[in-house]
Amino acid sequence: MAEQTPTGAAPDGGRPGGPGPRTVIENCAVATVDAAGTEYATGHVVVAGRTIEAVGAGPAPAGLADVVRRIDGTGHLATPGLVNTHHHFYQWLTRGLAQDSNLFDWLVELYPTWARIDETMVHAAASGSLAMMVRGGVTTAMDHHYVFPRGTGDLLGAEIRAAAEVGVRFTAARGSMDRGKSDGGLPPDFAVEGLEEALLATEAAIDTHHDASFGSMLQIAAAPCSPFSVSTALMREAAELARRKGVRLHTHGSETVEEEKFCHELFGMGPTDYFESTGWLGDDVWMAHCVHMNDADVAAFARTGTGVAHCPSSNARLAAGIARVPEMLAAGVPVGLGVDGTASNESGELHTELRNALLINRLRGGEKALTARQALRLGTYGGARVLGREAEIGSLEPGKLADLVLWKLDGIGHASIADPVAALVLGAAAPVTLSLVGGTAVVEDGRLTRVDEEGIARLTRDEARRLARIAGLT
Repeated sequence: MAEQTPTGAAPDGGRPGGPGPRTVIENCAVATVDAAGTEYATGHVVVAGRTIEAVGAGPAPAGLADVVRRIDGTGHLATPGLVNTHHHFYQWLTRGLAQDSNLFDWLVELYPTWARIDETMVHAAASGSLAMMVRGGVTTAMDHHYVFPRGTGDLLGAEIRAAAEVGVRFTAARGSMDRGKSDGGLPPDFAVEGLEEALLATEAAIDTHHDASFGSMLQIAAAPCSPFSVSTALMREAAELARRKGVRLHTHGSETVEEEKFCHELFGMGPTDYFESTGWLGDDVWMAHCVHMNDADVAAFARTGTGVAHCPSSNARLAAGIARVPEMLAAGVPVGLGVDGTASNESGELHTELRNALLINRLRGGEKALTARQALRLGTYGGARVLGREAEIGSLEPGKLADLVLWKLDGIGHASIADPVAALVLGAAAPVTLSLVGGTAVVEDGRLTRVDEEGIARLTRDEARRLARIAGLT
């Protein structure tokens, strides 16, 4: 990637009252992922300040003022930044454990360790999780944190701090659990909260951190963990709280056959009917996994606009099954991609989920179940829609935020694939030459620009070892 910074650029990067300093990217393939699926074999993107000013074929318009950076994108594909819709950052410290377990056995084995996390550990884990995703093309991250052992510091704040340090756009889903082992749940009692405690903490997180403005770098969602770790009262009251505060709702849903059996035994109905009975279907809701859904469930999600975070690698790792993504998309269900916690997806990368989503869905639905372009849309616009931010991010269109990625496709891993989108989705994990969040570079030539990658690696190793010692694993 060649570039030139004009010597005549204004020192402050733009004229007073103007659109802001411009970055011009030219000579690259462009996949806009707009409603029409517009692509350019050779095109340009002009960024002005924090937003996209122009996208089109051929070179950028001549005579642009305040160009502070001009990039020759030959051999690259420009796409919207990837949007992660489900994760558990803290699990970065427990990767590689419970390697051959299904979900329930995996949870039983790991909850006693997770219940011993503290603020320092969570900041390290969030830093590692975010670093891995962002250097792989993620520009909007999401995390669902629901383990809050007493007296361990500001765990949600630790994640928020890490996201700001890396420079990524962030949705922090303030999770909660109030059904401990003594009440028939899986987590240890000392790792769960009381009903009122959880609601008050969620409301405080919203009041302190949520920013609903255009271009927000931080939003909060209300996110009780799952039907088998949360009381019905918490589900209902969290939904009421979220709607009163104007934030989105997130939880796990229909992940395993065991969960469906649990819901029938405890509530007398399946997961989707239970969610509807507690106010948890709607266009302000998205759920992780949704693997075991029948036709009526898919129709209910489509009717209500309830979104889905599809996590193919995690579902395979825990042998949970294959979500019915093609049927969901055909019905109009909003679907995005999720890494999920890195104790069930040790790579911690979202761009590999583009390929895995396509391959896994073809195993169940045949060779036309999902195309390369549908997979890219899941990871970009689909994720933006699930997070309620499709008017701001998820496609390369004038007026949207300049969250974009330049993927290097002229190396040995991709150069012989003529179709750049196929090269990105079906080929090896593509290197990221440049990643912008709101027009600001967070990755340059495959390296994070704002944090020390080697330092994060050392920190996560040390904190993982400390957690293992405290939990009695070493």
